[in-house]
Order: sequence, then C-alpha cells, then structure tokens
Amino acid sequence: MRFLNRYPGRGGRVLLALLPLLLLVLVYGTTSTLRLADNPADRLLPSLAQMGEAVGRLGFTEDPRSGEYLLWRDTGASLLRLGLGLAIAAAASLVLGIAAGVFPLLRAPLSPLLAVLSMVPPLAILPILFIVFGLAELSKVMLIVIGITPCLARDLEQRAREIPAELLIKAQTLGANSWTLVLRVVLPQLLARLLVSLRLMLGSAWLFLISAEAISATEGLGYRIFLVRRYMAMDVILPYVLWITLLAWLMDWGLRLLHRRLFPWSEGARP
Repeated sequence: MRFLNRYPGRGGRVLLALLPLLLLVLVYGTTSTLRLADNPADRLLPSLAQMGEAVGRLGFTEDPRSGEYLLWRDTGASLLRLGLGLAIAAAASLVLGIAAGVFPLLRAPLSPLLAVLSMVPPLAILPILFIVFGLAELSKVMLIVIGITPCLARDLEQRAREIPAELLIKAQTLGANSWTLVLRVVLPQLLARLLVSLRLMLGSAWLFLISAEAISATEGLGYRIFLVRRYMAMDVILPYVLWITLLAWLMDWGLRLLHRRLFPWSEGARP
C-alpha cells in the first residue's frame, strides 16, 4: 500500500497528535533543568513547578488589592473583546462578500476597495484607532474588526463567485428573485465557508487583540503578559501564552464542530 493511502486509526491519530507536544515538554523540561542546575536564580526557563506555582497564584488565589482571581478576570476581558470583534467582523464580511460576489454593479466598487483594505497593516493604524475611538474597549474591538473583515469578505466574495452560474440560472428560471436567490442559494454556501474562514483568521484576531491590550488596557491576557515582562516573570508569561494557545485551539475545535453539525454536506470526503 502506498504511503499516500495509509491512514492512522482512532488511537493512532490521538497518539500522533500528542507526540509533538510531549516532545516539546520533554525538551523544555530537560533544558530548564540543566539551566537551573547551573544557575538556580535563572528566570529565562522556569521549571514546570515554578510555572505551576504562578498559575496557582494568579488563577486560584485572590489578588490582595482587587479581591479577584487575575487569570480568570483577564480571560473574561479578552474573550469578551475577541467575541465582539469576531461577531461584528463575521456579519460585516458576510454582507460585503455577498454584495461583491453576487451583484456585478456592487462588485465593481467593492472588490477593488476590499483588495486595498486587506493590504493595510492593521497594527500600523492602531494609533489612529486610539485617537478616533479612544483608549477604552471600542478601539480594541475595532482593531480586530478592521484587521480581519477585509480578508474574510474577499474570501467570501471568491466563494460566491465560484458558485456555478448554471445553479443561479436554474433558480431564476424557477421564479427566484434576487433576494430569494441570495437567501436560498448563496447564503448557505457562504455561511459554511464563513466558519472555515473564521478558523483560519483566529490567529490574526488573537494577535490584534494582544497587541491592543499590550498598549492600552488595565486587564486582559495581553495586558498581563506585557505588565510582567519588565520583571522577566517567565513563570507567568509562558503559562499565559499556553493558556491563550489552548483557548484558540478550543475556539477552532468549536467552529469545526459547528461546521460539521450545520453543514455536513460541505465536509470533504477524505478522512
């Protein structure tokens, strides 16, 4: 049997997925142990025990000043900003993608505009967002929206333009008007693609969020990381990075599961 046609079993997939993570933990643990053996005061590569103590202090011990659990407060603040940004971006990109992908008269001005906007580095306009929207929550949400909406909209536009013309002609022959055609034919196709596109843009959305929180925030995962960096508190920074990674993975898994439940017809045939 060719290597191309060999697939791992259920247990094999789990093992192969965990193997790289276990190797990373092993390499880190070995390197950290060697560094701490030479210099017990080394703060660059804290031990797993030191990181565990930091997680316990931030996540399960009340902060003396605020009386809150900092890890969960930061997580809640970041997820709220991220959720709002993704929701607004998804809605806006769906409207723009349909308009540019289905209606030629709207495609003419929108398609070039989206292409130009998608090339603007969002972090370069972050100072402008702070000036226009202030330093409160709106500027952080808007950075996510501005950062991912043009790319999402362009992807949805392309998906709309890939719908076979014969399908649209048949719908119109059966009496569908423009809005019926959009709702019954185009929208299901684009909703399925939207979930896939959101999965692909999660990394960028987290990047924009952490960047905004690092510059102007009083709570949030990005704020905490940049707050403790001045003390070289790697025992806090590394667990926070791992926590962000886990949250992003859970969001990706949730979107993938939602895609399978709502649009099983769009799943590929290969296992």
